[in-house]
Amino acid sequence: MTTISTDLSQSPPAGNSPSLIEKMALSKRQYEETGHYKGIDQLRLKQTDHFRYERVWAELRGALVSARETALHISASPIVRNIGELCFALYTPEGDSVVVSTGIITHVHTMSEGIKYMISQAYEDSPGIKEGDIFCNNDPTLGNVHTTDVHTIIPLFYEGELIGWAGGVAHQVDIGAGTPGHDPVASANRYEDGFYVTCEKVGSNHQLHKDWQIRAGLSTRTPVYWALDEKCRIAGCYIVKEALDRVIASEGIDYVRQFMDEAVEEGRQIFLARIKERLVPGIYETASFFDAPYADKAWHPEARIDYLMHAPLTLTIGAGGQFHMSMDGASAPVPMPFNASEGSMQGALWVLLTQTLIYDGKVNDGAYLAAGHNFPAGTWCNAQDHSLAYGSPWAFLIPSFTGLFRLLSRGYFARGFREEIVTGYGFTGDPLQGGGFLADGKTYFPVSNFELCAVGLGARGTMDGLDAAYAMWNPEADMGDAEVWETIESGLLYLSRRYKPDTAGYGRYRGGSGWEALRYVHGVQALQLYSFREGRVFHGGAGLYGGYPNSADYKVRVHNTNMAQLAAARKPYPLGEADPSDSELERLVQGEFLRTNEGMMFPEAFGDGDLFLSLFSGGPGYGDPLERDPQSVARDVLGHVYLPETAERAFGVVVRTSGDEMVVDEAATKTARENLRLRRSARAVSYEEFYARERELITTGQLSSPVRQMYQQSMHLSPSWAAKFKQFWNLPDTFSL
Repeated sequence: MTTISTDLSQSPPAGNSPSLIEKMALSKRQYEETGHYKGIDQLRLKQTDHFRYERVWAELRGALVSARETALHISASPIVRNIGELCFALYTPEGDSVVVSTGIITHVHTMSEGIKYMISQAYEDSPGIKEGDIFCNNDPTLGNVHTTDVHTIIPLFYEGELIGWAGGVAHQVDIGAGTPGHDPVASANRYEDGFYVTCEKVGSNHQLHKDWQIRAGLSTRTPVYWALDEKCRIAGCYIVKEALDRVIASEGIDYVRQFMDEAVEEGRQIFLARIKERLVPGIYETASFFDAPYADKAWHPEARIDYLMHAPLTLTIGAGGQFHMSMDGASAPVPMPFNASEGSMQGALWVLLTQTLIYDGKVNDGAYLAAGHNFPAGTWCNAQDHSLAYGSPWAFLIPSFTGLFRLLSRGYFARGFREEIVTGYGFTGDPLQGGGFLADGKTYFPVSNFELCAVGLGARGTMDGLDAAYAMWNPEADMGDAEVWETIESGLLYLSRRYKPDTAGYGRYRGGSGWEALRYVHGVQALQLYSFREGRVFHGGAGLYGGYPNSADYKVRVHNTNMAQLAAARKPYPLGEADPSDSELERLVQGEFLRTNEGMMFPEAFGDGDLFLSLFSGGPGYGDPLERDPQSVARDVLGHVYLPETAERAFGVVVRTSGDEMVVDEAATKTARENLRLRRSARAVSYEEFYARERELITTGQLSSPVRQMYQQSMHLSPSWAAKFKQFWNLPDTFSL
């Protein structure tokens, strides 16, 4: 295992002014000793002149949002321009975010980790930190989520003094991994994750180094998009720099220094106040899971296993607004690209808190400092092994944080904030990835579709979830225009985009609906495609208070079709598969059908005329589905959220077609609901019986191999979790699986 020092006790560079290492160490010590950022217990600037303080905040915040909106139009990368996978932030000299833009703010704190890493490694000495320098990072183990998210960071100076940093991040079309695309599924180690940039100085005197441009251009399959995205990030950082210069000119450097520190402390205070307002003190617990069925897919022998990820989550809320989240008991790292670093987990925690608790406050690293966390070393969520693969940690991150939504929502419920409840979210997966050559054999086109940025949001405590309009990592979810995706994915045509019935979790308030997209391969010489979502289990959006989870994934692809003949004869062609039991695909097209009841697919060859159906997740439900308003169910059927038979089977609502409308058969519905309640009663068992049955499965070893392995890993990695597990199931201390 490789280790990298982050010792803050290194000798500072010569000179009278404190080094950045000394400043960062002092800031850390002040926070530990006082509980306030840099020991600031009074927001003196705000108290002295509230209007001036808020004006400066608004000017900087506006500049950052403007930087993002301006910069994304400089980039031609469809992932950046089409759905806004971009954000910017302003940091203190020590690397704490002060003000952030809109966008993928997961990376606001990951860039903070990158800055702190450079400081801790004495970059002031070597390679030096000077006016006009440009740094780049995408290493997940040094403060990032995965290699595809690339950071550009520049130091900000005033009269020779470093007074802050500006950072920007954008998601790449391709990162040069062993498989083309932005989220590799086949890598088993770091050396297949793609182009790694480990906090490098890539520019000086406000210009990129020529050797860097050459290396970066040769390291990905899409050098044009890489270069354009880099220009986009640099441009945005310099817009931030100019805004800070203007504020210094109008307010003075002393005011700006103090403002930056007080703004971080205010962010911390706002977070504590919101916790006290919204949540009941106590200990909340849940668990989430995600499976990776790789036994019959993986290219590497060590990865040929069916793996089940364990994400136990304990949230402790103190009476004074204290917040501490722990994943003690998490399972082990894997020889797959789904491992996460602590920085990855911090970024995911940060983006969810800004959507659920501090969405209308001053969002910065003050809130992050107030959010205590424990991601145990040596587990999948803090692997601390630089040789592992980190190419797609979102596969584990996304399901693991559904637990946080559930726990926060229970707190909201207890406080009476029903409108704040969110049961969870759909899994943002199943995008097509890959690449190929057009019929000329020379023109390469990437397949890096990002329409996964629009899945179903879980039901609220007072209303249905959002349909096809949410991503946990991008608060401005947008599936993007099909025409834009077709522009770069030249050999893939869209036949349809439409809601996918029965993807939304059932409940008194249903989850947001998922959707499907049918793609047609046309005009290619060679093409490989792959995709992934959850395998054979629900990804963790389990629903609340009787609500059901959203549907799991499945795969359909059709090779060697007769689509060309159908088109030539102007005959109907399929637009998807609304009802798998009466497949439109199978009725209208001939070919070699390949179906699997799981979402993981490794790269496979596709040719002209082939079809691929992408299925995008719905969200979980809230409350008993038998309490749902029958008229709402009828509208769901009319809107293709549910099939008519599902309305009756899950909700006990019988609908009839009447012209262009769906009408509720009230008498039949009353009978259907009574029958469903009777069947429930007949199947019901007491808690004691359920507990005894489940305990017997454990004590007699009747667990599937992935489940047994998961619990073995958790018990081995965490004696405290093992003790809690044994206590709950009344097992002897000597028990082992």
